[in-house]
Amino acid sequence: MSWLRSNDARPGKKKRGGGMMMNMLRVAIAACLVSLSVPALAQDDWQSVVDAAKKEGKLVVYDMALGAPYFVAVLKSFETKYGIPVESLDLRASELAERIRTEQSAGRYLGDVEIITTTMIEEQRQTGDFIEKLPQIPNAANLRPPFRADEYNVPAYVQPMGILINTKLVKDQDVPTSWNDLTDPKWKGKILSDDMRPLGSGNTMFAILEHQMEAGFNEKLADQKPVFSRDMRNDARRVARGEYPIYVPQIFAFTSDLKGLPLKVVIPKEGAPYAEMDLAVLKNAPHPNAARLFIQHFLSPESQLIYANAWMPPVIAGVAERANPDAQPFASAKLIGPATLSERPSMMALAKKLYP
Repeated sequence: MSWLRSNDARPGKKKRGGGMMMNMLRVAIAACLVSLSVPALAQDDWQSVVDAAKKEGKLVVYDMALGAPYFVAVLKSFETKYGIPVESLDLRASELAERIRTEQSAGRYLGDVEIITTTMIEEQRQTGDFIEKLPQIPNAANLRPPFRADEYNVPAYVQPMGILINTKLVKDQDVPTSWNDLTDPKWKGKILSDDMRPLGSGNTMFAILEHQMEAGFNEKLADQKPVFSRDMRNDARRVARGEYPIYVPQIFAFTSDLKGLPLKVVIPKEGAPYAEMDLAVLKNAPHPNAARLFIQHFLSPESQLIYANAWMPPVIAGVAERANPDAQPFASAKLIGPATLSERPSMMALAKKLYP
């Protein structure tokens, strides 16, 4: 605060604005106290980041992985490599966003890093000051198109969606190879679908295909009278049991626990709609260097290969081709999308109109 004293005590200068200067002094003191209470980021020498993260001794991740084994594998690999214990708060996307909003608004800074959809991070930035600007992450330089980092968040992984079929009920010549094939009259009343009206995978698919397919596609699909459900894990098993021959949208990664069942995931020729999950550092993170180190670790080839082998296209270059043979087609799948926050209201309104 020496600049305040020197500016206020210049020889021959008449003192004025004492009240304003006092307010400025109070603000400066408050800012100083905040800076003392929040751990500082280490300098860009990466070893200093690693050392500072280990000194912080903990990492708290807010995620929406819902216990997915591939996510747990990345957490364990981080703990093994750096000796930093990880606490994970695992919630559904809407619950996670609300938890962060509530804690941050109350000044309770408990989480370090979040993994949530790109659209929800965009929404967080519009509705509150919940996220720090992203420090330098060296591995972000390896992101492949169309993925890119911005000043607040960086892609972590994507969840592509295809068509799930029962191989006993769908003959080889009838396997849908295009999204348009779902509008064939033979499938009327025989398609099980995630509900397209609320937020979720169904509406994501709906919004992306509204733009990617020819005009009128969603109207034609609505004429097929798909049956809606909101239990994605169980819906795949309903198809396996023969209740329905087709389910959409099937998230690639959710198929790993369906081996041995009469099921097949089809990647339509137009490509797979997808939801992107991003990493961001939460405001006033208690362990900011551990958060930064975790993001770097998540974007490492080793972590991305874990996701590629779980049938998810990696977001960095040079990994998809290293995936297991059965995962290769999915790790290298053509992607279309994603949906955007700005179009969410109109897409939900259109879905509700087509599916009253």
